[in-house]
Formats: sequence, C-alpha cells, structure tokens
Amino acid sequence: MNAINRALTSANGCTRDDAALVSGPLNGDDLTVGAGFEAQSFRARDIGEAMDPLVMVDHYLMTEPTFGVHPHAGMSAVSLLFEDSEGLFHNRDSLGNDFDLRPGDLYWLSAGSGAIHDESPRAGARIHGLQVFVNVPQARRFEAPASLLVRSADMPVIHGQDYRVKVALGESNGVSGGASPSTQMTILDGTLQPGGRFAHGTIDNRGIWVQAVEGSLHVVMGEATRRLAPGQAMAVKTDRPTEIGIANPSRERAHFALFDGARIAESYVQDGPFVMGSQEQIADTKAAYAAGRMGWIA
Repeated sequence: MNAINRALTSANGCTRDDAALVSGPLNGDDLTVGAGFEAQSFRARDIGEAMDPLVMVDHYLMTEPTFGVHPHAGMSAVSLLFEDSEGLFHNRDSLGNDFDLRPGDLYWLSAGSGAIHDESPRAGARIHGLQVFVNVPQARRFEAPASLLVRSADMPVIHGQDYRVKVALGESNGVSGGASPSTQMTILDGTLQPGGRFAHGTIDNRGIWVQAVEGSLHVVMGEATRRLAPGQAMAVKTDRPTEIGIANPSRERAHFALFDGARIAESYVQDGPFVMGSQEQIADTKAAYAAGRMGWIA
C-alpha cells in the first residue's frame, strides 16, 4: 500500500446515465500477507470516482497477527466483523482503547491528524470481515482523532420473510443505528434466503458499495441489473435519491454488505495508511509520525 495515487477519475467498465455512475462487477485483487492474512482487495485507484467516499475495501480472512502497530491519518479505518468469525479480535489504539471485537461488531477509527492502531486475532481466532478506508473532506483531515465501537447486539435488525439485515451504522427503511464520527455513512450487513429481495433507498449525492460476501446477487437500479458472483462487488455514484434492490437468484443463502456514504468529490493522495490533499501534506504527515506526534499505544 505504498503507491501514491490520486482518485477522481472514471473507471473502465462504468456506465453513466443522467443520475448515476455504475461500475461493472469488480473482482478485486488477491492479497496475501504472511501466513495469516488473505483478502480480495479493492482500490479506488483502480475503480475511480464511483467508489467515493471509499478508498479501499479488503474482504479478508485473518488467523494470525499480521500488521503490527501502524499509523493512520487523514481518513477513517473501519472494521466490520461478520458473524461467522470465530474468537476475538484484539483492538488497541492511541486513543486509549484496548478491547476485543467479537463476531458481528464494528469499529470505526477516525484518524484525523494521526493515530496509532493495532488489531490482531487472539490465539485460535478466525476473523472474517471487511477492512475499509473511508475518505474525509480536506477541511476535516486534521481534526482530533475519534472512535466508535458498535457491538453486534446493539445493531438494530430489519426483518422480512426472506431477509435479515443488520443496520451496523446509519439508517435504512426507517430503522436507525449509530452515527459515524466522521464521514456520514450507512453500513448494512444482510442475508437473503433463496429468492429473497431487500431494497435500500438512498438520498442524493451518495456513493454506494455492494459486496457479495457469500452467494450470488442481482443488484437492481431502475431498469438496470448487475449480476455479482460470490466475492464480487460493485460501486455506484448517484446524484439523486435512488432505490438499490438486492436479490438472491440462487437456491442457497446469500450474504451481502452495503456501504452508503456521503460523497467527498475532492482529489486526494493516498500513501499506504495516509490520505491527504497533496504530496506535501503526505510528507508532513510522515514526518509527524516519525517524530512521535501521533501518540502511542500504552
């Protein structure tokens, strides 16, 4: 994750109408780190402006400590653990947090001007989830760090005859969960029975990310349908209120995640765990980290 890139371009495979920019099905790249981390990795540098406000999505399985203590700045790092995870995920950071995430939990670290982070599976754990980098407006990059922990048991659930959808954050179908400490966002973690369908309505100027975690999906917007194979994802930039329909066309249960965030619509530079407005700011951020000004983990 050391390549520097700017992202507000349109990706190949996107289609545009008068209200939305919609990507084709996305496969991501295989990513393996050490013996205990493997992922399908999706990057805005490859996908373009339809992914805004997301910078990176890793759909991962982690069984051993992998990354060690590391910094973040100018963005938010979001961990969504799926309910089929096994064991505990130890989270520590320079805000003074030291706790275990459990299956189904969400943790949002708004790094602001800089924070130090460490997360690793406890012995014997098998952690399955999404690690997501979320952009923030340039005017908010240097705010004080903040965080939010949402336990799975505290997430409201939308039930239907053929679907179950947890509102990990934000609002859907009149059901509200917690609020992000930075970029405004709804995060849904849902399952669909065979033939099931769920619909989520967005407001204007949103970026939508739909991930086929398990099973196949049909994602419907107006007259257009995208077919996602297991593991694939898609990105949508919508200019006006839109209904996103998610259907399970198969005979097996399907599992999906949906992120619906306020678009930033600004150019930025990413260098690994830092997201800034210019390369000069990246250099300043690296200098602050090297000088110990991002704090420490006790």
